[in-house]
Amino acid sequence: MKRGVTLYAELMALIVLVVLLLHQTCSAKDTNRDCVPSSCGNIPNISSPFRLENHPPNCGNPGYTLSCQDNKLVLYLLSVEHYVLEINYTSQTIRVVDSGIQKDNYSYIPSDYSSFSYNTRYYRDSDGSPTMVLLNCEKRVNSPRYLKILNKSSCFRNRAYASNSSSSRPEVGFRYVIYNQTIKAWDVEDLCQVEQIFWTSGLGLINLRNDTSSISCADIHNLLLYGFELGWQLPDDCGNCGIFEFFQQRYCCKRHTGILGLPFGVYKVLRDLPPNFYYFIRGGVRQTAIGRHIDYFIYNYYYKYWDGTDSQELVISFIIEFGLYHGAITMLGVPFVLAFLIYKWRKRHLSAFDIIEEFLQNNNNLIPIRYSYSEIRNMTKKFKDKLGEGGYGTVFKGTLRSGRLVAIKMLGKSKANGQEFISEVATIGRIHHINVVQLIGFCVEGSKRALIYEFMPNGSLNKYIFSQEGSLLLSYEKMHDIALGVARGIEYLHRGCEMQILHFDIKPHNILLDEDFTPKVSDFGLAKLYPMDNNTVSLTAVRGTLGYMAPELCYKNIGSISYKADVYSFGMLLMDMMGKRRNLNAFGDQSSKYFPSCVYEEVQDENSITIENGTEEEKKIAKQMIVVALWCIQMKPNDRPSMNKVVEMLEGSIENLQIPPKPFLSSLEGNQRILKTIQI
Repeated sequence: MKRGVTLYAELMALIVLVVLLLHQTCSAKDTNRDCVPSSCGNIPNISSPFRLENHPPNCGNPGYTLSCQDNKLVLYLLSVEHYVLEINYTSQTIRVVDSGIQKDNYSYIPSDYSSFSYNTRYYRDSDGSPTMVLLNCEKRVNSPRYLKILNKSSCFRNRAYASNSSSSRPEVGFRYVIYNQTIKAWDVEDLCQVEQIFWTSGLGLINLRNDTSSISCADIHNLLLYGFELGWQLPDDCGNCGIFEFFQQRYCCKRHTGILGLPFGVYKVLRDLPPNFYYFIRGGVRQTAIGRHIDYFIYNYYYKYWDGTDSQELVISFIIEFGLYHGAITMLGVPFVLAFLIYKWRKRHLSAFDIIEEFLQNNNNLIPIRYSYSEIRNMTKKFKDKLGEGGYGTVFKGTLRSGRLVAIKMLGKSKANGQEFISEVATIGRIHHINVVQLIGFCVEGSKRALIYEFMPNGSLNKYIFSQEGSLLLSYEKMHDIALGVARGIEYLHRGCEMQILHFDIKPHNILLDEDFTPKVSDFGLAKLYPMDNNTVSLTAVRGTLGYMAPELCYKNIGSISYKADVYSFGMLLMDMMGKRRNLNAFGDQSSKYFPSCVYEEVQDENSITIENGTEEEKKIAKQMIVVALWCIQMKPNDRPSMNKVVEMLEGSIENLQIPPKPFLSSLEGNQRILKTIQI
């Protein structure tokens, strides 16, 4: 009985809190009454979330600020001026056009939209905005997807189109358009190159001719002149609740001013729920009493309040219905749900402990030493000196009783199922190589798990190739030595043990450097062991890091998964060492080209490798590493060399190396959307 009284008291406290929040929000809502819709040119009713520059600060959202210039409504997208042609508050889309596109001027071509990313905090690409891909081909293409451009001379006079393109190829006689279709890298025909990508509007389709094999210059110009749609990112329909499918989340009305009161609080909680939990609530829990109670509160009271219901009537109704009916359901349902969640949590973690203990008992011949958690605390002086932190845990500096320095990685929650821990101990615990980090010991006590490695005083390769300070410390000779050492380490993993070990996560962050800058491959959490006679392997999930994953890990039609996946990752690591910039940022600049494409053009000419204040020997080293990298990142696994061959190429002379075929990805330079399709 006492327990029931306590729960009822807590329930009443919640009711009081909700009433106070509703009152606070009501006051905040009044601040929006001074905001009246405005107009500019042909665009009427400019209202929240949009605002003009001269609007009061509490009107609209600052992220959706527009300007009215010469009686035209202007929106700047990444510093490019666009005219607003239409705002549709029902579909939450805004149609814009590049301000440089004029009705009778066929020579102007807008900026290449492939370098834009409209999935920003405020805008997203609309489903009604198909892309138009312009291609330059050296031969005639017979494909229904390729529309031949009629009267191309009038469309591209003064070579305005070619001047805006990032391509270095000369203009040739066959140009085509792929319109309103999703294309991937392998959809581009041989000897064809993506020149430019534009956004258009789906409504422009009705203006196309019936002849589906060609498209006129006027059709292209009219599509560009009509503009394209963008959707604004957040729901803004006050007085309604529903499902926001873009985020796959539930929402009620988003208030337009400040971060005060219940409306933003409820919206924020719903927005931040993980997708899996969202479906849990939307599906299973919603069918239970407590789930229906939560759903009823959000969709009934929250909706009523924003629909203009009198606040006093709402509070009285809320207390009666919530306090009596739903209060009884809450008192019965909450203890049951909590008990069920605790049971599932204990069962999950106890099963993980059993898996690890069974593995250790069956593999008691491992070289690494098992330490207790108290010993780990003493080694690290109660975790005093933190070396770094990552997705898999935190690394601390420690000292063994012998005085030897070690790096101790305390595994985080991402290793909760124990599989990554077992993978790392089972792989690195069996091997010893100068270019593979040594696992000295480990710790398993309940949920406490740690891995003890030899200490690497110079840290990871990541900080030396991705920072200006680090890049000054590594000469080209040293980078070549590091690359050769990494290649030897990976080759040993592939061929030097009874079982071949595939790493699946080769990247600069996982290459550690000792006091002599000797590289050592580390972090075997994603590694897999396979018999030496296995030419292909099977995986239940994608493994690796974006920018370094081999394409066959995502697309099975490229080729089978094998040790060649590590070869591809090593090639991208070499590209990072030579480019000294992050691989994923290779598409970030509006005028940038895909980095492997740039260097491919340079290595074809011995005199084109440019190194500031570099000697001839350094140029040879750079070219050698780039050529090896280009071999390693070939699209098809069968076209890549083995790591044994990679070691031979790095040890040999540049004069003996052949220039590989151009990597297939490089034919799509600058095309961010297609390249992301390949890498994600």
